Amino acid sequence: MAIWIEEDAKVLVQGITGNQGTFHATKMVEYGTNIVGGVTPRKGGQTVDLGSVQAPVWDAMTEAIEATDADASVIYVPPRFAGAAIIEAADAFASVRGNGVIVCITEGIPTLDMVKAAEHVAKYPDVRLIGPNCPGIITPGESGGAKIGIMPGHIHAKGRIGIVSKSGTLTYEAVAQAMSIDEGQSTCVGIGGDPVNGTGFIDCLAAFENDEQTAAVVMIGEIGGNAEEEAAAWVADNMTKPVVGFVAGMTAPPGKRMGHAGAIISGGKGTATEKVSAMEAAGIRCANDPSEIGAVLLESLKAAGLR
Repeated sequence: MAIWIEEDAKVLVQGITGNQGTFHATKMVEYGTNIVGGVTPRKGGQTVDLGSVQAPVWDAMTEAIEATDADASVIYVPPRFAGAAIIEAADAFASVRGNGVIVCITEGIPTLDMVKAAEHVAKYPDVRLIGPNCPGIITPGESGGAKIGIMPGHIHAKGRIGIVSKSGTLTYEAVAQAMSIDEGQSTCVGIGGDPVNGTGFIDCLAAFENDEQTAAVVMIGEIGGNAEEEAAAWVADNMTKPVVGFVAGMTAPPGKRMGHAGAIISGGKGTATEKVSAMEAAGIRCANDPSEIGAVLLESLKAAGLR
């Protein structure tokens, strides 16, 4: 099953003719992702060499979806154009298919642009935005799968652990920790750490709760905001599957930005200690260090009779 993206999902690349778009699209193809083409304004009619795939290019998302019936798009365009690219993709998926998944990798999108883009996507209940400023989403298959983003594909394997994370590199660490106890992944979602984004923890947790393939979930949070506390409250009321957590930023000083735009403690709120307390109170077992995630996950699986 997995969530939102199946192993054979048809994917378009927005910004496919740029250096980043071509490079990462090639890596996606190497993993086994079914890339059916791309979109770059004024470059329609060209093809892009992605190694084993010659990807056609269209001028607009509407044309591309009509031609390919794509399930998802991934955005590798510069920050000042990314908000418009999200809005174009949302309109196109909604008008042509009625649904779709948009994955925005771009970092540094102006906040006001993202407010407009997120509000626009929210008008379409069956169109989902993941990101921005995230590694993307991956659903591993028996051989290959659907890798929509910049994560290293080779570290993943198909399995029953769902992973959701604000942090990119800690997503990869969570995967490595799951693999260290011989557990593959159903789907891994990097939701990004920006203050304005498309998909949050609760969206992912609800989807994993309803996914037959997923047996347990690893949730990686970080300082700033209150998303982890809200997710913990949701878990307490709604989640039947084991959830393991980790919060980055235990030693972060108040008022200092830590990498992500959203990772800032302000007014004494959003500290790692507060978040861990809320998560543990909701029954989420938390690791104190990323290297302990595997051991804590194994304990949770055993306690639930899953190992």
